[in-house]
Amino acid sequence: MLENLEPKTVMKYFEEISGIPRGSKNEKMISDYLLKFAKDRNLQVTQDEALNIIIKKRATEGYEHVPTVIIQGHMDMVCEKNQDTVHDFEKDGIKLKIDGGFIKADGTTLGADNGIAVAFSLAILDSDLPHPNLEIVLTSDEEMGMSGADRLDPSELSGKILINIDTEEEGEFYVSCAGGSRGVFTVPFERCAVLGNVAEYKIKVRGLEGGHSGADIHKQKGNSNKLLGRFLKELYKTMEFNIVEIYGGAKSNAIPREADTLIIFGAGYLETLIRAVEEYNSVIKDEYRISDPGVVINIERVESDSDEMMTSESTEKIIEAIFLHANGVKSMSMDIDGLVECSLNLGVVKTGKNTVILESAIRSSVESLRRAVELELETLSEVLECEFYVDSFYPAWKYKPQSRIREVCAEIYKKFTGNSAEIKAIHAGLECGIFSEKLGEDVDMISFGPNIYGAHTPEEKVEISSVKNVWEYFVKLMGEIKNYY
Repeated sequence: MLENLEPKTVMKYFEEISGIPRGSKNEKMISDYLLKFAKDRNLQVTQDEALNIIIKKRATEGYEHVPTVIIQGHMDMVCEKNQDTVHDFEKDGIKLKIDGGFIKADGTTLGADNGIAVAFSLAILDSDLPHPNLEIVLTSDEEMGMSGADRLDPSELSGKILINIDTEEEGEFYVSCAGGSRGVFTVPFERCAVLGNVAEYKIKVRGLEGGHSGADIHKQKGNSNKLLGRFLKELYKTMEFNIVEIYGGAKSNAIPREADTLIIFGAGYLETLIRAVEEYNSVIKDEYRISDPGVVINIERVESDSDEMMTSESTEKIIEAIFLHANGVKSMSMDIDGLVECSLNLGVVKTGKNTVILESAIRSSVESLRRAVELELETLSEVLECEFYVDSFYPAWKYKPQSRIREVCAEIYKKFTGNSAEIKAIHAGLECGIFSEKLGEDVDMISFGPNIYGAHTPEEKVEISSVKNVWEYFVKLMGEIKNYY
């Protein structure tokens, strides 16, 4: 499908890896593919227990004096799909399509985040393009907590320059990012028997745009879990009902677009429910008319054989937990205009056997502020007699006042495009923070990439012309770098 698109080698490998399931925690097939790729070309390669891949390629003649360059990205992708899309991320490859000037997927995330880095890496390894000594590092499980990078053995690497290809705005060069963690809030519940003349309805939040919980959190996109929690809080004041199950979102690092709950109530309350839905739709359509104009709350009669539901006490506690759970931007940086300093995203709500679990992505460039958010959630769990813990911590990537690779990238970009590079910090998490800690402060780092829109959502798309532009810049950078070191 992509064979006629430029750059041909990059597009060839992007299409190949798109056919391989590679969701976070499911990277064995893509890791083995990369291992075979390197062995078939007689390149030095390492696959560790975390399934990280390191591929080394000797410098082109005349480039031996340049410090070894680490090209870094991650092999896994966020697996999100629309509820009406039939797709098994464990087994199915991504179905690609061309839509105007973009590559998209059919009802699922595309995986350009970070398949583009993988495709760039394979393309330069499979070429005669000039370059210094290269160490290609493709990590596992970046999207679910960066455990691949965390488990990687730094003694395998000697590079003093690291180029991360995991950002999504052409012409923007990132030199700092937030750190973060995953918060897990667990609400225990009890069940009781369903008795009497009752009705069973599903309440559904639909039409939200979603987005990346780091890069898009400042856009104030609607969060389906929070909107559902707010509606249930309002509804509980006007009618009695019991939750059977509740769920929303799929990944803590994606702003959730859809959320559902199944409730049981006395049949006489149906008109109250219908009226409440109409009123809430009017409210949220006004509030989100700019960010999410398609948002809607729907109800659907369900004919099920449910003989149990959550008790009234458990129903109320779950509603309180979702309603009171913090979400969104907590503070803005006072050093960098427009940069989010601290945020959290209630990305997942799911019903287990005896608990409802709330998962959030917590991000901050200031560690003390991240800990303050964690303390806030811990305190809420104590008040509601629930449980809370934090895992998947990753460090921030701190800004370096002096950076030779930053100067080189900006100069070559200006020479190549005629435009000035935008040097920026990002609220999203990059693995550069972990690599900075592992490899030491003397390793010089920068991050860039092509235009990717809607990452972590089924609307994800990558701009074809931008891939071409950034690839040509990358080739130019590898070719000219010997003149600067």
